[in-house]
Amino acid sequence: MTRRSDLLLLTVCLAQFMVILDVSIVNVALPSIRDGVGFSATGLQWVVNAYTLTFAGLLMLGGRAADLLGRRRMFGAGVALFTGASLLCAVANDPGLMIAARALQGIGGAIVSPTSLSIVTSSFADGRERNRALGVWTAVAGLGATSGAILGGVLISGLGWPAIFVINLPIGVLVLAASRRVIPGDLPTERVRGHFDVSGALLVTAGLIAVTFGIVRTESLGWDSPGVLGPVGAGLALLAAFGYVEGRLARVPLVPLRVFGMRQLRTSNLVVVLLYSAQFAMFFFLTLYMQQVLGMSALQAGFGFAPLTMAVVVGSTIAPRLVQRFGVRGALTAGMLCGAAGLALLSGVDADGGYFTQVLPGGSLATLGLGLSLVPATIGAVQGVENEESGLASGLLNTSRLLGGALGLAVLGTLATAHSHHVAGTPVEALTSGFQLAFALGALLCVAGALVAAVMLRPRAPRAEVVTA
Repeated sequence: MTRRSDLLLLTVCLAQFMVILDVSIVNVALPSIRDGVGFSATGLQWVVNAYTLTFAGLLMLGGRAADLLGRRRMFGAGVALFTGASLLCAVANDPGLMIAARALQGIGGAIVSPTSLSIVTSSFADGRERNRALGVWTAVAGLGATSGAILGGVLISGLGWPAIFVINLPIGVLVLAASRRVIPGDLPTERVRGHFDVSGALLVTAGLIAVTFGIVRTESLGWDSPGVLGPVGAGLALLAAFGYVEGRLARVPLVPLRVFGMRQLRTSNLVVVLLYSAQFAMFFFLTLYMQQVLGMSALQAGFGFAPLTMAVVVGSTIAPRLVQRFGVRGALTAGMLCGAAGLALLSGVDADGGYFTQVLPGGSLATLGLGLSLVPATIGAVQGVENEESGLASGLLNTSRLLGGALGLAVLGTLATAHSHHVAGTPVEALTSGFQLAFALGALLCVAGALVAAVMLRPRAPRAEVVTA
């Protein structure tokens, strides 16, 4: 790789780090934001939900827009929007402004995340060079996701909650300045000039937002509530209408449905949904276990995640070599089994446990599996996709990650809470029993992902030739 390509990779990885960091770092600051801005107990959740809804709902559109309107152009627009919205978050003095700024951040993130992956996919040659670049991109994304607790705790303790948003400003400015120099300019493809699938864009965006909205409300309303079933049902209907429009009516579809005919892309996205359903919930339950059962402070729990963060980086670094040697199928299956083993160890946590004896071994093995799995899944999702549709594949992969995480947390959280209510013993013992169930179910999800990868990515036997006389 040349020095210019290294700088390009560093630039897009910094942008991805900033966007993913914002998902986790805000959770640590929620109590401080509530007191500083004046949120009610019910309104505070919208600091998270406003970002999640716009981010999840616009990922497909953001990725496809990069294909149609130019990657460098959309990347710069997304970074600028995200950086400006971060400044608004930092100076927000009332709940309405904070929620609006968080929604703008989500829109910017929905553009940056798939576009950065599309730039990596289209800028590096297929094979060892691209696999290495995707490994770095994945490692940096994992670092952003798992370091939010540490960085957030340090910033809030020293500078107050606005610092978690201010930190995005120098990163954003640096990325914008570098992107003009290292990201090659590109024009929209000739076939889409003068036409944009507006109906498809509206349907897929509204559908994803409605489904995500229903899922994130399960924590407060329950799965059988009309406030959950209504949005989820409406979202699924909108997505079905989107499929009909793209397959039958659109002259130039926003999402050509033929991409879903690619077996490796379909399988990789399904595995990612299962992976994030298990692993995203794991981080949530580990945070609660360390603070509510082991008695660690928020900052101590944040530093407790440091070895787990390094395990993600190590796994992401090793994974490209495993793909080179054993292929996507072998590497992905091994990574999912590693994650399953770690979650199975965590299912043995107890009320009298300790960090070094129970959290560290299982958590490190699970996050090592996360790094080992995500790289081959990413390679599988974009391998063989045409260059002009790489943004679409990237948007689909990121949507699978986010929806998988939201769905897994909602389902496992509901089951863990219900189980805790029926356990005899002290409150701490009942709480821990719920965590045990959640970790065990997460392990089963990872095993299911390993089976999907092993079976559905199996090479097809060549068709026998029919010789006729």
